[in-house]
Amino acid sequence: MTVNDDSFTNWKTREEIAESMIPLIGKLHRERDVTVLLHSRSLVNKSVVSILKTHRFARQIAGEELSVTETLPFVQALTALDLGPSQIDIGMLAATYKADDRGLTVEAFTAEAVAGATGANKIERGEGRDVVLYGFGRIGRLVARLLIEKSGSGNGLRLRAIVVRGGGEQDIVKRASLLRRDSIHGQFQGTITVDEASSTIFANGNAIKVIYANDPSEVDYTAYGIKNAILIDNTGKWRDREGLSEHLRPGIDKVVLTAPGKGDVPNIVHGVNHDTLKPDEQILSCASCTTNAIVPPLKAMEDEYGVLRGHVETVHSFTNDQNLLDNYHKSERRGRSAPLNMVITETGAASAVAKALPDLKARITGSSIRVPVPDVSIAILNLQLKRETTREEVLDYLRDVSLTSPLRRQIDFTSAPDAVSSDFIGSRHASIIDAGALKVEGDNAILYLWYDNEFGYSCQVIRVVQHVSGVEYPTYPAPAV
Repeated sequence: MTVNDDSFTNWKTREEIAESMIPLIGKLHRERDVTVLLHSRSLVNKSVVSILKTHRFARQIAGEELSVTETLPFVQALTALDLGPSQIDIGMLAATYKADDRGLTVEAFTAEAVAGATGANKIERGEGRDVVLYGFGRIGRLVARLLIEKSGSGNGLRLRAIVVRGGGEQDIVKRASLLRRDSIHGQFQGTITVDEASSTIFANGNAIKVIYANDPSEVDYTAYGIKNAILIDNTGKWRDREGLSEHLRPGIDKVVLTAPGKGDVPNIVHGVNHDTLKPDEQILSCASCTTNAIVPPLKAMEDEYGVLRGHVETVHSFTNDQNLLDNYHKSERRGRSAPLNMVITETGAASAVAKALPDLKARITGSSIRVPVPDVSIAILNLQLKRETTREEVLDYLRDVSLTSPLRRQIDFTSAPDAVSSDFIGSRHASIIDAGALKVEGDNAILYLWYDNEFGYSCQVIRVVQHVSGVEYPTYPAPAV
């Protein structure tokens, strides 16, 4: 047998193993509300090839590819346990098991590692929480996709309604079409049908009512059977507490803004300050995509090295706020054609750092350039540290943060030497550290942080909503603190 034959046989074997994982992972998700992860990447509803590619990704971080032959026994062990709602990272299980020298079986080790989610310790499955989207633009549609994707168990977040202004003939059909097909993020994974008579979109079995209103005061959500709901405002029209409070109509319990909040509205970056939210807080903001991209790595660097001061330069994809062709715009330069120009503009991300990291005393400044790409941006974070270090030390530290720390869902890491912006479309992390571009000299460190300013940010929004709704389940093995 040739080397080529050996390689192909090995691939087919791994395909077969990945295929055997799919029904086990699906059953855990549907019946027990358990999400199986691999290095913070969900394996729920993934194809055979996606599962194999996710295993191969571990090579970039851990130095060697993780094999499905190593992880399958852990998935099998999980199915035998009395598990409650949780997220279980089989990549971390495999890594910690390999480092354990007690001679335990996979079954015994797994039972010990996830003990907090089993038996008397497990969380009881709830009824789920209603969610309403106010606005249905770029972020609104991606948040809708994520909510639908995560509704498999029926016990988490339930997208019940979308509120939009009336758009004329076949409005709901056109909106459903925009949900179904996306020029950047591809086809919706599933089926979508429309009932115009009842103004309802059915997406993977989820009945989503489309409510037409020009103002929050026009809607009584209880009339649609919606109660105790979390409303996600994607319009950005209201940013202070007074304006956002207009959404607190019958049926709405909390309001989450997908833009920086003003005044005393808490700006929340999941993974950094979400645990500071008071249970009775009804109005909150998820800050901006750029704030979410820079604050987690900034916190990581502050925790390990201390930060004296810093500057962030964002090279940002163009957005709907800009013009396709030169035309009037209230801002100085944003009226110039977005697809044809690099446009210097302002960013509020640097000043927003203080809200998310109030203990950080370093002064952070910032500026931004909009560039002619439709999605994925990069933030260049230039930091003066409190102590000198080396490039190798910082790389090892940030790699470890992306793998094992409480920030591992926010911070990703790539060592690919030929990575470019389009490679990160669809990333679920708030930011991705580019190892090849990192520069360190003495007490100066320059981090290059990729981020999908649409999808990655939407994932952060969902994490905040899960947290405030009480359906953010614990992760096992617990990340290192």
